[in-house]
Amino acid sequence: MVKAVIFDMFETLITHFEAPLYMGRQIAEDAGINEPKFREIWDTTEVGRSLGQLTFEEVIEHILKVNDLYSIPLYKHIVEKRYASKSDCFNHLHPEIIPMLSSLKDTGIKIGLITNCYIEEKKAIEESVLYKYFDSVCMSCVLGIKKPDIKIFNQCLADLCVCADECIYVGDGGSLELETALSIGMHPVQAVWYLKNNVGQPEKKKDGFVHAHTPMVIPQLLLEYNLQK
Repeated sequence: MVKAVIFDMFETLITHFEAPLYMGRQIAEDAGINEPKFREIWDTTEVGRSLGQLTFEEVIEHILKVNDLYSIPLYKHIVEKRYASKSDCFNHLHPEIIPMLSSLKDTGIKIGLITNCYIEEKKAIEESVLYKYFDSVCMSCVLGIKKPDIKIFNQCLADLCVCADECIYVGDGGSLELETALSIGMHPVQAVWYLKNNVGQPEKKKDGFVHAHTPMVIPQLLLEYNLQK
């Protein structure tokens, strides 16, 4: 019997691609740095930022100083805009996200979150309307572990006190998350409700996995899995 549903965050519960983007390209433009030159440092910090070893503030300060562009107003502008962009993602939820989470809660299902995220994203998640629904929150920047490492999946299962085969895992498919969930015995489902063509999203539909085209499919799948037992 399925006792828990574990979700990915980005492009699953929320999307970056409905709110104005503020990622490498946009930050480089605001900083007044050629994007390839900006990325010489920015891209090398991705792992450290996702594991909580580096903050956004530290990286931006370093990039601006290396390029002789540092000023307190510019630094503050970029940092504040980055934090605001992460919070703004939660203003563009698919209309079925909260009803879906509420439906799961009402049936007594445990809800977990496993997300690769940066420290500035951690703040946005904790302050969001979604945070109260989670019984376990496993963030890469807190645990120092990121998907597809099995340890972060096992940590969430342990927090929820469920076995892998008692859990549906829902994600857009990035970071080999669906493959890892399947390998440890979970029931993986690819969330495709945010996927759109020609918007720069990294993931596409993956063959061999169940696809959920709307969030309210998840409670239906839960019922179907449990009726099969």
